[in-house]
Amino acid sequence: MNTTADIEETERTFAALPAARGRAFAQSWWGQAWLKALEDTALDGEQLKLGRRHARAGAVGAVSVRPGRITAVVADRDHTRHRADVLWQQLSPADWDRFLDLVADRSGHIAALLDRDMPPVLVEDAAAAGMELLPGIGDLEPQCSCEAWDHCAHSAALCYQVARLLDEDPFVLLLLRGRGERELLDELQARSASRAEAPAEAEAEAERTMTGVPAAEAYAARGILPSLPAPPPAVETPGAAPVLGGGSPPAPGVEAAALEFLTADAAARAQRLLTDALSPWHPDSPPPPALTPGQDAVRLAAARPGAAISARLAAGSGRDARGLALAVRAWELGGTAGLAVLEEEWIPEPAALARANDRLAAAWAEGEIRPRLRAVRNRWTVVGGDAQLRYGRDGRWWPYRKEGGQWAPAGPATDDPAGALAGLSAEG
Repeated sequence: MNTTADIEETERTFAALPAARGRAFAQSWWGQAWLKALEDTALDGEQLKLGRRHARAGAVGAVSVRPGRITAVVADRDHTRHRADVLWQQLSPADWDRFLDLVADRSGHIAALLDRDMPPVLVEDAAAAGMELLPGIGDLEPQCSCEAWDHCAHSAALCYQVARLLDEDPFVLLLLRGRGERELLDELQARSASRAEAPAEAEAEAERTMTGVPAAEAYAARGILPSLPAPPPAVETPGAAPVLGGGSPPAPGVEAAALEFLTADAAARAQRLLTDALSPWHPDSPPPPALTPGQDAVRLAAARPGAAISARLAAGSGRDARGLALAVRAWELGGTAGLAVLEEEWIPEPAALARANDRLAAAWAEGEIRPRLRAVRNRWTVVGGDAQLRYGRDGRWWPYRKEGGQWAPAGPATDDPAGALAGLSAEG
């Protein structure tokens, strides 16, 4: 007989979410992967549009999540209610064993899950071990009381709503694959404990079986291999930059204030790198690509170094003061991706633009006035307005607004062009 704790562990129920008009359904990359599996599988685009409208309008009731199945009641516009289910095959016991071993072997994976994050490297490691943690084409199997044989508006609405739950808690995804959060964490703790005991047992066994070497031989070899140095101590704050302008005048062409600023920046970066390296949850992912001189100039300018140094950074990166200010705003909103969207024009794939058109069409109900957009390459401008959407190479839409005759970044990116456009309209 199942106890209450067992039931809570193997089934979670989430209260109905409020209407989602004007926001993207999925902000996390794994939530977006969930929706991609739905949208790439469904054969009827009109049903997907209607499903998005249902979800945006708050027509999806409480969502029940249990191994292999999600369930909710979805209401049509005429208030007819349908029970919708979406099924997804659970991982096998052998797959779960491999997954738990993989996570237990990397402390960064455990830390990420506890922070309600699912880093791409975890999914890649699982795939390399033969386990797909995210759904692919055809993996999400619909069932609905409306008796549709493919994804209908009700099962689609359920999937869109579940994407919002996945944003908040990736353990929802793992429960669907067969294991609840408490069970997972208990098994990971047990594996971690056994791994901690293994080195001590191995050392004791080595002591029992070691035959030893003559003392003279050991003494003669003492200088061959140096001992490993102790790790450096953690540094709470970066060191203070030296004051260069108080003594003798600098050499011609050298500006003391600029050197002090660069020294302080180098100290701050070194302190962050050292803190990451000494952290017990040091990330497993590779470091990001090195910045170009133009990108690094914008990064430095984002620290607000003062008018004189900012002017030098602008000139050195081929920008004027206004151009540098816009670049800094783009950097603060999206780093290198945000800066690329500000400066690059390119031609997206037709399929990506078609999906964006579908989402925009679904965001406005019948009878509502939809803004007209003029599309030029990756930039879609509201006709007769001061709002613009830009499509980035990362597959996200970035809102822009015209300020003083120039297009300026107006907010963070989203995968949903309708949400980005609604945000611009609300601000306007």
